[in-house]
Amino acid sequence: MHFGFSYIGLVYLVMLMVPNIIWAKNKPKDYEKYVGNERKVFAFLERIGEVLVTTIALVFSDFNLRAWDFWSLWLVISFILMILYEIYWIRYFKSEKTMRDQYRSFLFFPVAGASLPVIAFFLLGLYGVNILMLISVIILGIGHIGIHLDHEKEVAGKKKKPALVLRILKWVGIVFVFLIFAPVVFTIGVRNVKYCEHYPNFINGIDEQIYIELGGQKQYVLITGKNVSNPVIIYLHGGPAFSDVMAMSAYTDKLMDEYTIIGWEQRGTGRTYYKNQKLDPKNASVTFEQTQSDLDELVDYARNRFKKDKVIIMGHSYGTIVGSRYVLNHPEKVSSFISIGQYISCKIGDELSYKDALSKAERTGDDTSEMKKLHDIYSSDSSISNMLALRTEISKYHPVPEEANVAWLGLSSSYYGVEDVKWFMTQFSLDDYVELNKALFDYTLSFNAFEKELNY
Repeated sequence: MHFGFSYIGLVYLVMLMVPNIIWAKNKPKDYEKYVGNERKVFAFLERIGEVLVTTIALVFSDFNLRAWDFWSLWLVISFILMILYEIYWIRYFKSEKTMRDQYRSFLFFPVAGASLPVIAFFLLGLYGVNILMLISVIILGIGHIGIHLDHEKEVAGKKKKPALVLRILKWVGIVFVFLIFAPVVFTIGVRNVKYCEHYPNFINGIDEQIYIELGGQKQYVLITGKNVSNPVIIYLHGGPAFSDVMAMSAYTDKLMDEYTIIGWEQRGTGRTYYKNQKLDPKNASVTFEQTQSDLDELVDYARNRFKKDKVIIMGHSYGTIVGSRYVLNHPEKVSSFISIGQYISCKIGDELSYKDALSKAERTGDDTSEMKKLHDIYSSDSSISNMLALRTEISKYHPVPEEANVAWLGLSSSYYGVEDVKWFMTQFSLDDYVELNKALFDYTLSFNAFEKELNY
């Protein structure tokens, strides 16, 4: 959530208020007969909601236009609803202006004069990923829609109950909508809370998502920290091409007080890939050597920007290959290397893991035929799919005591975006995903740290 004037919020409020100002001089002829019957609790919630929604719509810049993505559909649908709201009032102003005219059905929206703007502002809250707007709209909706539903019942008088089938369909629809939006609202709330927890750190520090030029490509970096004078850590994600930068704060939260953290989505990965997709759709420029060159430029960028002689390199999994090769070649630019899950050798590691799992299985009398079969297949063809099949089989003998839910850490992060979802979806087709970064996977599968310099 980012404070700042919202011109979109102002436009919505104008669209909301102008018909209401006109309505004040064109109230239904029999309006006074009904207004005294309004429930006080609804009126209270309506007033509170009006104040909150009006204020929030104006003071968060997240509601303004930004680069088009799938999330922008919320704004489009929201604006269409506001247009329908205007059409609804035009119809009323052309009528005889009775209560029946005001509550005459409009499309399939109940009490359209109340429900259309409430839904529109709710979708605006989704677009802006703002839990304060969503909660405020819910408060407004309960009061505002509640009042007008009561009026509609009074105007219509006693109605015959709809058929059982229709009532069932109505409740099924309500439950369906709830099941769709409740998880979305909850996730947005978690994202906002996490961001607010870190916000004080960034008042005198940094919280920045930018693209910088590295090796002829604009590449995505996330920079966070409480004080820009602190030492700098450059975080290298694993994979290859498996970025968890959007969830980086979950891992680096306790470092932000004392370090500036730079998360980098490497060439051919995630947001960096999509930023350069037209330029390099098949990742032809992605090689391990190019990644080393890109990292060197990033290190120089960090040293120059934050006025440091040296930076700290922190790598995870495949990132430890990138990091270990870099720090040995550029010790003059690096003060420390932090290795998380240091990668040594795929073949050696899998063989040791297989032998250990096989030994445990034989001791417990388990059937080992499938494990041996998968090992033989992997031995003759060390492809990624065969490696993963073997690892899945032997993993039951190497249980992880505590494992992070990376999907949830990403989804609940305030930095998670549509492009992260798109990149995650590409991994469902393993062959295509590997092919997109084939040079890196080939290098990783053949890498053996024992054949390199080990002392740093």
